[in-house]
Amino acid sequence: MKRTWKTVAELLGPRRGTVLSIPADATVHAALERLAEHDVGVLVVLDDGKPIGIFSERDLARKVELRGRTAKGTMVRDVMTPQVIYVTPEHTLDQCMVLMRADRVRHLVVVEDGRVVGMVSARDILVDAAAEAEKHIRGLEADRLVMTTNTGAY
Repeated sequence: MKRTWKTVAELLGPRRGTVLSIPADATVHAALERLAEHDVGVLVVLDDGKPIGIFSERDLARKVELRGRTAKGTMVRDVMTPQVIYVTPEHTLDQCMVLMRADRVRHLVVVEDGRVVGMVSARDILVDAAAEAEKHIRGLEADRLVMTTNTGAY
């Protein structure tokens, strides 16, 4: 049986349109406050509403702490990851996994009509795949139960 993958739009569902972001001219400290407030590890960096980068905890560790900078004295634009890899709501989750592996990233920005409408993480895809597998396993168990309890008499 061939697996059919969900689209990004299906995965986002009601979260579509919710984007955790930070302006490029904000301080790293402000970005950290936002990360902590929402208990996430990455923000989309926006400049005039357009995605120009990603700021993650990894950027903090490698580009602020290791270089002796301070969070309050460093701007997000100076330490963000400027490569924004994006997908559209029509992309499938397996296509997202291929992009993530090829570009060695764990987050993809979702863009529709030039606007950021969400973000997909490797964890989102993994959780969805596990839930789908669990559903499939439960279906197989139910089928097996029917086959073992059905004596063939009608």
